[in-house]
Amino acid sequence: MSKKKINFMCTAFRDGFQSVYGARVLTEDFIPAVEAASNAGITHFEAGGGARFQAPIFYCNESAFDMMDQFRKAAGSEANLQTLSRGVNVVGLSSQSRDIIDLHAKMFKKHGMTTIRNFDALNDVNNLIYSGQCIHDAGLKHEVAVTMMGLPPGAEGAHDPDFYESVLKKILDAGIPYDSVCFKDASGTTTPAVVYETIKRARKLLGPDMNLVFHSHETAGVSIQQYMSAIEAGANQVDLSLSPASGGTCQPDVMTMWHALRGTDYDLGIDPDKVMEAEEVFKECMEDYFLPPEATQVNPIIPFSPLPGGALTANTQMLRDNGLMDKYHDITKAMGEVVKKGGFGTSVTPVSQFYFQQAFNNVMFGPWEKIADGYGKMVLGYFGKTPVEPDGEIKKLCQEKMGLEPTDELVVDINDKNPELGIEAAKKMLSDNGITDLSDENIFIAAACLDKGIMFLKGEAKVNGVRKGAKSAAAAGDSAEGGYTVSVNGKKYGVQIEGNKAVVNGKSYDIDVAEGIIESAASASGEGTPVKAPMPGLVLRLPLEEGDAVEEGDEIIVLEAMKMEQPVKASCSGVIKSINVNQGDQVKAGQILAEIG
Repeated sequence: MSKKKINFMCTAFRDGFQSVYGARVLTEDFIPAVEAASNAGITHFEAGGGARFQAPIFYCNESAFDMMDQFRKAAGSEANLQTLSRGVNVVGLSSQSRDIIDLHAKMFKKHGMTTIRNFDALNDVNNLIYSGQCIHDAGLKHEVAVTMMGLPPGAEGAHDPDFYESVLKKILDAGIPYDSVCFKDASGTTTPAVVYETIKRARKLLGPDMNLVFHSHETAGVSIQQYMSAIEAGANQVDLSLSPASGGTCQPDVMTMWHALRGTDYDLGIDPDKVMEAEEVFKECMEDYFLPPEATQVNPIIPFSPLPGGALTANTQMLRDNGLMDKYHDITKAMGEVVKKGGFGTSVTPVSQFYFQQAFNNVMFGPWEKIADGYGKMVLGYFGKTPVEPDGEIKKLCQEKMGLEPTDELVVDINDKNPELGIEAAKKMLSDNGITDLSDENIFIAAACLDKGIMFLKGEAKVNGVRKGAKSAAAAGDSAEGGYTVSVNGKKYGVQIEGNKAVVNGKSYDIDVAEGIIESAASASGEGTPVKAPMPGLVLRLPLEEGDAVEEGDEIIVLEAMKMEQPVKASCSGVIKSINVNQGDQVKAGQILAEIG
């Protein structure tokens, strides 16, 4: 009796990168591994989307569109190249208007993609209708997704087979065009029993011929059992990765799944020796990248606080950068309550970030003292309808602290009315910054990546946060010649003196040194009201200048932390006396960013 072939998509170069390296991998470093995997007979790859659209621009100083073009060339013309889209968020930091959602599909088709997996973290089918239609109309295959997770113990009301079946029925009733269906568990926390029953019901609804996919991560330690349950229930495709970006926070390894299927009626249809050769090439490509220890581990607390693999390492690297890794356990533990009270949106981007942000705030500032912007807007309905009604007290608290009324308006309708969103707003952003090339690619980069996209397009971005060369840096003691390391309030600055200029962290400043302390210098600081960073982050925007008047509550600085913008507001009225940071600086919680006089 011949074995039934189980298809798989190789996720190593998108979800693998996101789940291990925070998606910060240079294209030239991994393309040989794509070629090796193709030569090993792998024909279906995840090639971009999700954080792998933002990260090349934000951290690698590369165009994500150029990366996709190179991926197509390396994988060959016949390969199925798939990307990940977050419904009405597509690949941006926030939800988009209809014209940008449509442009997303057209641009990804233009740059060699074959399939787009499209999901909504709230399982609000309204967020999949227009986005799915655009994918289909662009000539791409649409893989519509239902997002899954295991609820923390003691929570109920969603995320069971009845709930997932109802979401799938709503997708079918909405008439969304689709070519395949995926059940996506980004945190790996759905119990195998729920996986089995859910896939069994889905197969009955979809018929015997539909491509039915199951996706998970090994973070909670049950992914292989989940995959076996899904296959036995009728799934004919699973997502698998390649070492060193497999297991732990990633998908199971191709070879692990191959081994698990030995002696069964199923087979992956691979040449194991060739796949292992490809993995050796991949390991050589990645040998100089820092491998976070938590990326290779199973975490027993994850079923209680579902943190997805794609967000886990991005957040731990942020905590590590800012000397807050000791807070990781407390923040992860605090996620349980945040999930329970937030309406049970699935813990996958962007909702996983909302959960982590709110848990971070609850640990750092006290329970529910500070509402994370994304979490509050989710609770109030600005990202769509949550699976269950959020906790009433928390909803009221979000309303009071944010000054927003709850809404049940369609997200795309809200965004279409927002003059700061859409193609015309992106064109204006480009023109205002002196960028004359108004290509569709540049318009989409501006819309999806905002300030950091503009920095990239203006040639002002630098490679940053790519943790490459960790071994050589450690061996050298992280030292550099010809300069000083100056620590101020716990932050380290690399300083080099070159004549009448000081180069501080790569930025040049004019200096003049005189003996003695003149009166104006002695009183230049310390008399104003300090504006402190509420959390670690990157200085994204400085909308004001020294000397500008401000009112209490005005936005002074915008940080980026945990994939989300964090506005820092004036605690009093006055005049900006000093701004102590520059755009692109990494700051710590409590660091003085500015002073108001």
